[in-house]
Amino acid sequence: MDFSLDFTGMLRELITLFVVIDPIGTLPVFYFATATVPVALHRRFAIRAVLVAWLVLLAFLLAGQWLLEGLGLRFGSFQIAGGIILFLFALTMIFGESKPEQEIHSAERDHLSGAVFPLAMPSIASPGAMLAIVVLTDNHRHSVQEQVITAGLLTFVMLVTLLLLLLAARLKKILGNTGAGVISRVMGIVLATVAVDAILGGLDEVGALRLPPSQEGSVLDPE
Repeated sequence: MDFSLDFTGMLRELITLFVVIDPIGTLPVFYFATATVPVALHRRFAIRAVLVAWLVLLAFLLAGQWLLEGLGLRFGSFQIAGGIILFLFALTMIFGESKPEQEIHSAERDHLSGAVFPLAMPSIASPGAMLAIVVLTDNHRHSVQEQVITAGLLTFVMLVTLLLLLLAARLKKILGNTGAGVISRVMGIVLATVAVDAILGGLDEVGALRLPPSQEGSVLDPE
């Protein structure tokens, strides 16, 4: 086994996971989701969100490909559906006041409910992250040992995400409420763009749309 080639592959996978999970981009979502949560619960909130997201992505690593293939679903269809959901959530970040009252009341009853939605899903365990995990652990191309390495890299990225969320309060003091609000809306626009790109990528994957060459050859390209 060539160590240098393995190291290159691991580095490529690590970068891919950082990009699709985006620990830094999760911060504005954390601020948004914890806006009405007591500060004393922020630590538990972060731990629960990362744990749920890690379990979801690990489940996709173990059975995602089997599930999609068993149901006869294509990666492209999954990517389009995920992109639509992500886009709808991005709108709540951009137009914060448009959040349905029933969701607000629900959050008031259970301060930790927001740790699952929207923080764990679709922010940390985003549709793009789920798709990336399935592609990176393709049973037809990767051995069990390689998939175990991918699981380890995933766990490392999740620990980095948890660390950033635990430091979120200190970072917010530096940014202030206004700064955090601005970043939340800017990141909402970025998230909407990512969602649209996911939808376009899904349409390209199923053959309904052909993207120009400059848009192809992503880190998730099997080739």
